[in-house]
Amino acid sequence: MNIIVCPLSRVNEMIELHAPERIVSMINPGCDFPESGPAYAGRHLRLSFHDIDMAEDGLVEPSAGHIDDLLTFLADWERTAGILIHCHGGVSRSTAVAFMAACLHNSSADEREIALALRCASPVARPNRALVRMADEVLGRSGRMIAAIEDTAHGLPEITAEENEPFTLPAVY
Repeated sequence: MNIIVCPLSRVNEMIELHAPERIVSMINPGCDFPESGPAYAGRHLRLSFHDIDMAEDGLVEPSAGHIDDLLTFLADWERTAGILIHCHGGVSRSTAVAFMAACLHNSSADEREIALALRCASPVARPNRALVRMADEVLGRSGRMIAAIEDTAHGLPEITAEENEPFTLPAVY
């Protein structure tokens, strides 16, 4: 089973292609969530916050409550099938949560190894640092998660596309 990451525009395609066990949706407040249907009742987490690393007037920043909801939902993933994680563009919020899921389910794995796998799977990935920083603290990783994301970001190309291509990340390390 894999962690599947995609932009909002590709969610229905990825559901049909992968039949994931669970779905995580993170989009801006006021936007409509994709409809996953009755098959995903209780297995589709929907969170509304903006893709920001620091507080900005008029925007909803990721919070400790969001991290608690995410980690609880990710911990309940039985890994009988993949998990689909998406945000608007599939670049920042979703890649941060994919990294979180891999770290959560591989507690003894090296964070840098997981971060490198993420960068190899998607050079466009730019994980939201606020999400990674908060998860790092809750998971007791002593700064290793955020350090791995920052260390592997050196020399990445500038992003020119508005959306990332769907990609998968292994669930086991």
